[in-house]
Amino acid sequence: MVTKELAEQLNTLFLHSSPEEVLLFFLKEFKGKIALASSLGLEDQVLTDMIVKLDPQASVFTLDTGRLFPETYRLIDRTNSTYGIRIRVFFPEAEKVEHYVRENGMNGFYYSIEQRKSCCQIRKLEPLKRAFKDLEVWICGLRNSQGVTRQQLQMVEWDSKNNLIKLNPLIHFSEQEVWDYIRAHQVPYNILHEKGYPSIGCQPCTRAIQPGDDIRAGRWWWENPEHKECGLHR
Repeated sequence: MVTKELAEQLNTLFLHSSPEEVLLFFLKEFKGKIALASSLGLEDQVLTDMIVKLDPQASVFTLDTGRLFPETYRLIDRTNSTYGIRIRVFFPEAEKVEHYVRENGMNGFYYSIEQRKSCCQIRKLEPLKRAFKDLEVWICGLRNSQGVTRQQLQMVEWDSKNNLIKLNPLIHFSEQEVWDYIRAHQVPYNILHEKGYPSIGCQPCTRAIQPGDDIRAGRWWWENPEHKECGLHR
């Protein structure tokens, strides 16, 4: 059984380890009870490449909110084809989406933080709960330099909300290191990254940024930086 104490011990053990070293340990130690939660972003594509090379049978899943970019859907197919895998896709419950739209409108998330978070709850958090069934560890592509909400994250953390260990193998990577890996290993990635989208989520809630902007400036751009999380990583 995984615990907060175990997470803290493992974080100390792997504090200065490379992503491949920490992944190798966790994929073996928690085989069958670990999965990569992929948003299909650059970091998650790097992790997919690393994980498949270490364990071709490892589990990878993603959340389809129903509002993703067409380019993201195409990337799912490209990734499956490139690595010979089948990314498992989790969807929101149709009745809850329909109720939200009836109450708030198709794009109600623009009108208040509460309505936006409610949309994220239905389209992301609840499907994530189902994805976590039988897991003890979930792997994420978080990095410290991605924004003010992520600066204090660690390599290995305890997710008290879901009673799981959360593993962030790329936590110390810079954006340049991510791109260097992608180019060196020919990792498939979303073409929107070449059009000013460093962080890609749902289409209505994501826009291109300007040079010099924070890399998450295009996510929920109408909100203050400290609010720019959907709840997956709080």
